[in-house]
Parts: sequence; structure tokens; C-alpha cells
Amino acid sequence: MFLGSMAGGLLAAPLAVEAQESGRVWRIGFLGLPSASPSAQRTEAFRRGLRELGYVEGRNLTLVFRWADGNVDRLPALAAELTRLGVDVIVTQGSEATDAARQATTTIPIVFAVVSNPVGTHGVHSLAQPGGNVTGLSDIAEDVSRKRIELLRAALPRVSQIAVLWNQRNPTSPGQVRGMEEAGRAFALTVRSVPVGDSNRLEDAFAVAVRDHAGAVVMLPDATSVGRRERIAQLALENRLASFAWTQELPESGCLMSYGPNVVELHARAARYVDKILRGARPGDLPVEQPTTLYLVINLKTAKALGLTIPASLLARADQVIE
Repeated sequence: MFLGSMAGGLLAAPLAVEAQESGRVWRIGFLGLPSASPSAQRTEAFRRGLRELGYVEGRNLTLVFRWADGNVDRLPALAAELTRLGVDVIVTQGSEATDAARQATTTIPIVFAVVSNPVGTHGVHSLAQPGGNVTGLSDIAEDVSRKRIELLRAALPRVSQIAVLWNQRNPTSPGQVRGMEEAGRAFALTVRSVPVGDSNRLEDAFAVAVRDHAGAVVMLPDATSVGRRERIAQLALENRLASFAWTQELPESGCLMSYGPNVVELHARAARYVDKILRGARPGDLPVEQPTTLYLVINLKTAKALGLTIPASLLARADQVIE
């Protein structure tokens, strides 16, 4: 469970009543790297979080979405557009979108719904005291690198080499790659770093993994990968590679396994940050939230398609098994 959920809900009702009585309509911008369709679960969770706090679209709330359709280079212009529109808060999805928003404004509050390493890379001074105009939620990707390798080893004890696919444009990826390499050495696994500069070149990345005799591919957290998750799952099956990810959205789309926080629910919790800011809190005073629960999801249909037998002991530890 996530800490602080009751407090946010109890404090939200007065604002909703006040906003409706005054006729104030809050404008919230949302900036994402993928397109709208693959992010639908996340944005619906964000909407749900706002509704639970008393915000109703068309009554006291307007949501302004801007999507880069997987093109990182579009993000700065989209962030600048949201700034010109004078939104009250900008909510961002992922590292690249957060950086684009941060470069576009130092005054409009920014809430990142999910990033991997906010300290330093995204202008956050510390988790407890972010400072500036940026705060939000982290998926602690670097902190769970060792655990992901441990689970991979448990699922595939005969694999000796893995390929880590990562987005070169994501500023948090290099640190995560180093974490995976260190964890790999601890479990006698060779970790091959495979940078993916363009999500449209996924085929090349999988070809490299096959050429290097990898037994599995690990997708590092990245908004671009979420947008291409069906293609990632398809390529993994076509190349007979077990695929591991950080969010349940990928095994739900056909990848083998994921381990990490419920990223969809992180978006629902981002609504609480928005609520607090609209009530007068400064983003720099709102601590960055880290998940207290991580989830193991295993897709048995994919395991069977790959001819893999997942140990019963690992299945017993799973929070969700897709059959």
C-alpha cells in the first residue's frame, strides 16, 4: 500500500466545494512522450484520482493533454505551449517530459507522475525537500535492479547472458544500466548493454540481443517502451527471448514478467499532489513519494509459448499470474 492516502482524501473535499461555489475552473496540463492510446490506463487513473478528490471535468476542471507520439524532439514545443496556455499545474509522464516541462517554466508547478531518479537529473534537490517547482512520484527503478536480476535468475536458472535495452534519450537510463551490470555480476550473469536511440529501431536492438546469444531481454523504464509494448512483446516471441520489464503493463501486453510498482496507480496518486498544490502548497515543499509495495507479474501464456517452465516457488511469490 502507499502511505498517506487517507490524509489526501480528507483534505480534498473543502477545495472541491470552494471551487464549485466560486465558479473557478482549474486548468491542468498533462505532457507525455507516447501517444494517447497506449497511455489510456494511466490517464484514466489520473482522472479517477481527481474525481475522488472532487474535481469534475466540465465543472471545476479542464484537462489539457499534449502528446509527443514517441518523438522526444516534440516535447519542448509542447511544454512551451502548455506554459503559454497558462495552466495551473503541469503533470508529466516520464523523464523526458519532465525535463521538457522544467526547461519551459520555473514558475508553473510541475508534478511528475513517474520518473526513475528525480534527484539531480530533474532538478529535485532531495526527496524530502525537492525545492523549486518540481515534485511527484518515483518508481525507484535503480533501487530494484538487483531484485529484478534475482527474479530473472530464479525464472531462468540456465541463462548466462542477458541484453538490457535502454533509451539513450532518457537521462536516468545510464545509471540504471550500471545498476543492472553490477547486479548481473553478483548473480554470475553477463549483462550486454543495448542502447536504443529510436523506438522505431527496436528490431535492430533485438537483432543485437540474438547475435550476442542473450537468453533474455530486460527493458529499462521508459515512456517510449510503454508506447511500443505490444511490438516489444511480439519481437521477444519472434526471437524466442524471455522479456522482463518494470511495469505490469508490459506482461499484460505479452511480455514474460515485470517487477516494480504499480505505475498506473502512481498516476492516480499524482492527482493528490495536484490537489495539494491547488490548495496552496508549494511543490518544492512536497516530498517526492516512493512506492512501498512492488509487484511481481508473470505471464504464463508467454512462458508456454516460449517453452519455459516457471518454477512453482516463483509463481507462488507472484502478485498476478496471467494465464
